[in-house]
Amino acid sequence: MKCLWYLLPVVAGLALVLVLPGWGAADKPKVSELMQKKLKHAQKLMEALATNDYSGLSKQADELMQISKEAEWRVLKTPRYELFSDQFRSHCEEIIKHAKDKNIDGVALAYVEMTLSCVKCHKYVREVRMTSTDNGRYDLGN
Repeated sequence: MKCLWYLLPVVAGLALVLVLPGWGAADKPKVSELMQKKLKHAQKLMEALATNDYSGLSKQADELMQISKEAEWRVLKTPRYELFSDQFRSHCEEIIKHAKDKNIDGVALAYVEMTLSCVKCHKYVREVRMTSTDNGRYDLGN
């Protein structure tokens, strides 16, 4: 089995991104709960990756994809946010495909890409929230 310790910083970065502030006050409990579920399944996905548990990889990627379809997932209603969500789901689908093919390198790459899509999306959401105006609307600028 190849050593997958190089992915540990990615998991740690995802955990850090998920607990950073920046979510709206009204939706904070729902979004926070959703992000905690996402983090739990991402950690289980990493465990399955480290142990070559292909059925676990598929299961956890599918759970993450289902979470991304929940209404609370839609923190923003912008085309760019939709793009990030679509990329996230696409990477989950890649993980499932590679797990089915027992391609651990493909799974690892898709996992890193999925994690990077999370980091980019969380950065985008924080930036949009910082440009919020006093009346609660967002100056998206793009």
